[in-house]
Amino acid sequence: MEEEFALDDPTQLLDSASEFAHYPAVQNDTATKDFLDRFPLPVIISALQTKADVPGLENALVACLERVFKTKYGASLIPHYMPFVQVGLKADSQIVRCLACKTVSSFLENFDDKSISAIQLIIEYDIYPLLLDCLIYGNEQVATAAIDAIKNLAQFPEGMGFMFPSNINEVTHLGNLASRCSSLGRVRVLSLIVKLFSISSSAASVIYNSNLLSLLEAEIRNSNDTLVTLSALELLYELTEIQHGTEFLSRTTLQLVHSIISNSSMESILRSRAMMISGRLLSKENIYMFVDEPSANGVISAINVRLGLLDSQDTDECESALEALGQIGSSIQGALLLLSSFPPAARYIVHAAFDRQGRGKQLAALHALGNVAGENRPEDSIILNGDAEESLRHLIYEVASQSSNLTPSGLFLSVLQQAAEFRLAGYRVITGLVARLWGLMEICSKPEIINMVTDPAIETTKIGMEFRYNCCKAIHRAFMSSKLVSDPALSGIAGKLQEAVQRGPYLARKHTEATPVVMTAERF
Repeated sequence: MEEEFALDDPTQLLDSASEFAHYPAVQNDTATKDFLDRFPLPVIISALQTKADVPGLENALVACLERVFKTKYGASLIPHYMPFVQVGLKADSQIVRCLACKTVSSFLENFDDKSISAIQLIIEYDIYPLLLDCLIYGNEQVATAAIDAIKNLAQFPEGMGFMFPSNINEVTHLGNLASRCSSLGRVRVLSLIVKLFSISSSAASVIYNSNLLSLLEAEIRNSNDTLVTLSALELLYELTEIQHGTEFLSRTTLQLVHSIISNSSMESILRSRAMMISGRLLSKENIYMFVDEPSANGVISAINVRLGLLDSQDTDECESALEALGQIGSSIQGALLLLSSFPPAARYIVHAAFDRQGRGKQLAALHALGNVAGENRPEDSIILNGDAEESLRHLIYEVASQSSNLTPSGLFLSVLQQAAEFRLAGYRVITGLVARLWGLMEICSKPEIINMVTDPAIETTKIGMEFRYNCCKAIHRAFMSSKLVSDPALSGIAGKLQEAVQRGPYLARKHTEATPVVMTAERF
């Protein structure tokens, strides 16, 4: 075939392939068919195999073929060229291997031929082991393309069957594969496991039952390489974001991050990442179906111990700790844990939120306080039980009494008078707290606060305008449903809030009618 389709002068092919690859719009089936009528696939493949030394040709053909196989027509041709896909996966050229991986993805994503089995072709041409080789030994782009192809393969029920063999001694078993890899190879295998875990609850169950999640935990526990451990923690962080993964990532994961947070000899960046993992995990409402309260409290306590040690420092670890507590406090159960312990675990959040000594620390604490106060919870889930509510009120009044502002309203105003990023966090805190009568009374006692949250010109960014408006709406809603609405002394506040809510978030000034300007005509 190489002789039959060989090109003596590939110049025309190079120019046409470059033009096709860099066409600014999406290439459709008609354009693809026209191009392949001029340059059949065997001609392009032959040139790719025999003319790679021609400057620019390999890059042009790879880019061209990638676009060809992304079309429905191009993808329909792939089953007839599986031997070349197989050769491409073994190629020395990284960009050719990357193309081969992407071609497998295009084949699986667009396959609709009822007469043949996609998985049978994958097995027949030994594609899966070659994809694993690309994952382990390819460069970063090849590894990413290989993961995408394997993830597409896992969408087929038959694919899951041979990807997770019951015999752990199989060469392609991911646990077996990871044990033979370098540290970089193991991290890539773990990344693949995370991507497969994210597909569905059934895929997650297969991975869990194959004991593959233990590879990730073992990598975190046993590695002496900070970068490898950090990479593994990043993957664990990604796992905690998967909604259906909660039931599989519960007690053992919490025990693992607890041990890292409590280990003072660990690198600060590793403790910080472990805190963020625990925050994301404990922020899920359904996690408490799988984790007992002592385990959750143990992690919260470990974070607070670190905050106590870092009390006078404005470090990244301190910010991570406050952010993690804020994530935990965003759920009802998490907020209860933070406020119901003795002393309350939320005390560091409240104290740091109004401490202007460390900018990053204060900002993280303000957002955390907004979460605990319920700013991001549904309206019917903002208020907690009696003990937790009293604990929150006590903490804020305690901090106010120890400050020069003396009252919570003074604390809130001082935050709104800071830079824009602090005002945004302040709006969130107020939005949550005004659901409590004492919080609403504090806000209404300061005309300056009402003036700021109703001022449409105070914010200049879209997000700032929206946060201010949401805060204004929350105050108005709480005010109109409270006993304060019947107080004649506060009638002016009601009118101002009503007007601001009707005006919306973006209108910077009251509507004015256009006024015609009458001028004397210029004379020459």
